[in-house]
Order: sequence, then C-alpha cells, then structure tokens
Amino acid sequence: MTKKMNILMFSGEYDKALAALILANSAKEIDMDVTIFFAFWGLLLVRDPNNMTDEDKTAYEKMFANMTPKHIEELPLSKMNFAGVGKKMLLEMMEEADSPKLKDFLMGAIKKGVSFKACKLSCEIMGFKEQELLKEVEIVTAEEYLVDALNSDIQLFI
Repeated sequence: MTKKMNILMFSGEYDKALAALILANSAKEIDMDVTIFFAFWGLLLVRDPNNMTDEDKTAYEKMFANMTPKHIEELPLSKMNFAGVGKKMLLEMMEEADSPKLKDFLMGAIKKGVSFKACKLSCEIMGFKEQELLKEVEIVTAEEYLVDALNSDIQLFI
C-alpha cells in the first residue's frame, strides 16, 4: 500500500517553501503520494508570473497583487532577511553547495506528480484568479483538503 504525505503550505517565505518542496520531492523519490495544499501566503508559491492580471479586481486586490512577490524566487526569508541581504547570502551559499534553486524544486515536484491544491477561500480573499495560478494547481475547498489529509500517513503544516 502506497504511503501518503500531505503538506499544508501556509507560509510564503523562501526557506519554508524550500523545506516543503525538498520534502515533497524526497517523498516522491521513495514512491509516496504527495499533496500540497496552498493557503493564504502559501499561494505566492504557485502564482504564474506570466498570467497575472488586474482585470475584475477590487482596489485592495490590485494593491495586494502589486505589493507581494510576483515570482517564487522573489520570496523573502523568514528570518535574517535584512532587506534582502540575508537571502542573497543564502542563495550564494546554495550556489556554492551546488544546490538547486527554489524554482527547480518546484519544477521537480511538478514533474514527479506532486498534487498541488489551492484553498478556494484563500484565493477569494486574496483576489487570486484561477488563471493566475500555475496550470498544475487545482482549487479546492477546505473540506476537500481535510478529506485528503485524513487519508495521509504524514501531515505537515509549514
């Protein structure tokens, strides 16, 4: 019987996103089913920077869209960001260690078949339209997420 891991991705910070995507890719490598449920700030990981729009958005939604990172590589660090200097240091350390970038871990998870779900209510509150998310993302309700999480062997909140 295949084991299953479910990650609720609430954070929109680079290092936390890195941890979640490393775990998702690693779980797929050992033949686990993996679902990541993106809620609120976690939605910033799965925005498609090429398909963002201001069409049919309120003034607050437009301001919010313009004030948040447009691309996964623009996410700040959760600690020691120091106006981007800390993140620059982390990226240089990752490069020295020949580590993939965050977007590479995201693409790896997509290629390996990690299931990406976006919280319907979070999308509505934050003004994210379905077409603004990566095409691999399915919008689901919290109830649908919980049914999936109940059938998981590992449940993580990041």
